Amino acid sequence: MKRTWTIIGVGDVPGSFKWYQALFGQPPTLPAHDDFGQIFDSDGTVLLCLHAWGAHEHPPLMSPNHATPGNGLLLFFRVDDFDLALPRARALVARLEEEPHVNPNTQTKEFSLRDPDGYYVTISALSAT
Repeated sequence: MKRTWTIIGVGDVPGSFKWYQALFGQPPTLPAHDDFGQIFDSDGTVLLCLHAWGAHEHPPLMSPNHATPGNGLLLFFRVDDFDLALPRARALVARLEEEPHVNPNTQTKEFSLRDPDGYYVTISALSAT
């Protein structure tokens, strides 16, 4: 089995951690460290890693000033509670980037929003409607 751990640079790990937990309908907890946290699915799968800008001297995570956060990256999450995820998302942002619609390629409902650091996040229903 192979898994990816997507790691994004963020300005406030605890704040972003709380934001993603709210988006996914997870109970709030604290990240393991102030400069790094992992968002897990209920089965222990890592959904997303949040890394503080400039911590640990990783070259692509040194500063958001070298490139726009999220440029060339789309965070795409398939969820089994789409109808509950939509109001959670609306509570987190002033407006959605894309309103709910059916993706013609996947034949599933999806919507998109921006996270606190400006990353483009798409939430897609796990199964077709």
